[in-house]
Amino acid sequence: MSRFLFVVPPLVGHINPAAGVAAELTRRGHAVAWACTDPRLVRRLAGVDAVVFPCAGPVPDRDDRVRPPELRGPEAMKFLWEWFLVPLAEQMAPGVRAAVEDFGPDAVVADQQALAGGLVAERLGVPWATSATTSAEFSDPLAGMPKVALWLDGLLRGLRDRIGDPEGSADPRFSPRLVLAFTIPELAGPAPRQGLRIRYVGPSVADRPTGPDFPWEWLDPARPRVLVTLGTVNAGAGARFLDVCLAAVRERADRLQTVIADPGRALDGAAGRGDKDVLVLPAVPQLTLLQEVDAVVCHAGHNTVCEALWHGVPLVVAPIRDDQPVVAGQVTDAGAAVRVRFGRVTARRLGAALDTVLRDPGPRAAAARIRTAFRAAGGSEAAATHLERLAGSRLSEDEQQP
Repeated sequence: MSRFLFVVPPLVGHINPAAGVAAELTRRGHAVAWACTDPRLVRRLAGVDAVVFPCAGPVPDRDDRVRPPELRGPEAMKFLWEWFLVPLAEQMAPGVRAAVEDFGPDAVVADQQALAGGLVAERLGVPWATSATTSAEFSDPLAGMPKVALWLDGLLRGLRDRIGDPEGSADPRFSPRLVLAFTIPELAGPAPRQGLRIRYVGPSVADRPTGPDFPWEWLDPARPRVLVTLGTVNAGAGARFLDVCLAAVRERADRLQTVIADPGRALDGAAGRGDKDVLVLPAVPQLTLLQEVDAVVCHAGHNTVCEALWHGVPLVVAPIRDDQPVVAGQVTDAGAAVRVRFGRVTARRLGAALDTVLRDPGPRAAAARIRTAFRAAGGSEAAATHLERLAGSRLSEDEQQP
């Protein structure tokens, strides 16, 4: 039996893939623990019995440092690094170190945005793997922005000096021994960064704790069904876009049904359970609902895209910022989505995109191809096997010590 410590940021889209892998490792008899700034969130997503070592650090839904919704491009990335990722790493580091020393893992699994995981593991001599919940970084998105790349390199060097091994050399976003990519080359593309030990395992889709209540009887089997979602961290930026979506689907109410996830309550009062055409809810059981829908309109978040394609569902994607433009490019290049402009799309344009993915056989056929490739990649089972090998190498090294 081996011991694995998962180090994750307090973000649903980063914990969910790790939770599937952790569940598989537990099923195989291994011991699993977590380090996170929000133990409640980990236990909600990974199970109430999850062993969680608390860390200091920001918790998005209880923190004042909310990123202004109007930020885009390099400005949004700069804010993300300076106001969230670097402070998160610095504040988590003591808790991660305490977790490693207390739990004694054979391997650390560090999310790409939980930089303290890799830096502390390297400093303490523990093998570590990267949990890559998005493939956007593989293609080096800053290659065309050398000044921004130099700025980020300096930021990471300073972070290493403060909480890691100053003599170390690994980029804390990419383990030199194992990067678990929850995607496939058919979607991510053929040009990853050189030298990375990437293992493409596809989405980690596993049973999750019971989600929010949903009126399943509301769904009309006689009409195509659409899910509109902007994920869990884009509520502040999404009011206009959700209004546009509502107008577009209202125009098509005679031929489709729509469920809109609206955690920010931007559409309060617009549609309820008495409305037979549109249902607006603050939260939905997304993974289960994807089994029942024919198209998804979303922000091109990596998890939402992959979960939709896992079910063979084509998409309309409207990227906002961060990795989303890269992911949107990947899924449109694969033929499984139509892309629209988040800040400028009209109801007419969005409706036309939705008509395309519902009526044109091309996007559905492409989504079906990716679905098949996803399921062949192995998911959480393949990821668990790679982690067992990594931990086994540590055990072998320890056994050889005098």
